[in-house]
Amino acid sequence: MPTRLLITADTHLPKRAKALPEELWQQVERADVVVHAGDWVDVALLDELEERSRRLVGVHGNNDHGVLRERLPLVAEAEIEGVRLGVVHETGDKQGRERRCDAAYPHLDVLVFGHSHIPWDTTTQGGLRLLNPGSPTDRRRQPHCTYLTAVAADGALHDVTLHRLPPRQGR
Repeated sequence: MPTRLLITADTHLPKRAKALPEELWQQVERADVVVHAGDWVDVALLDELEERSRRLVGVHGNNDHGVLRERLPLVAEAEIEGVRLGVVHETGDKQGRERRCDAAYPHLDVLVFGHSHIPWDTTTQGGLRLLNPGSPTDRRRQPHCTYLTAVAADGALHDVTLHRLPPRQGR
């Protein structure tokens, strides 16, 4: 049975925004699994996502401290519809990323990461798919705030879609 995924990272609440965009909450309601690749900043978001999502797979990031580091791992792994999924916050510089990730995660099919706020979708020579959803709240040097959706089915990831959020009105 296909499993719908919502993939996000670098929410930085409440530093970069007071709340997640409503569109993202709508996707949380639709998703079977929510994946968060770190930099939550506020434990209240973790609590709310745990409450509102069917299943949550998340890690802490470099801006997460205290309770977030106690409750979230540095690396998370899950098998979803035969897809071996890993989640980390940082993978290092984009130069050499694919080689490093192949070496570090040879047992995975997909590795979701954050940190850069830059959307990324490549497949390494070893066949590992690397996904970064960007950020739904802090676009930095990107033209849009973003997140990803995907469907896991029959041992593969399908319909990976980068969603651009409209500009926020105020803060």
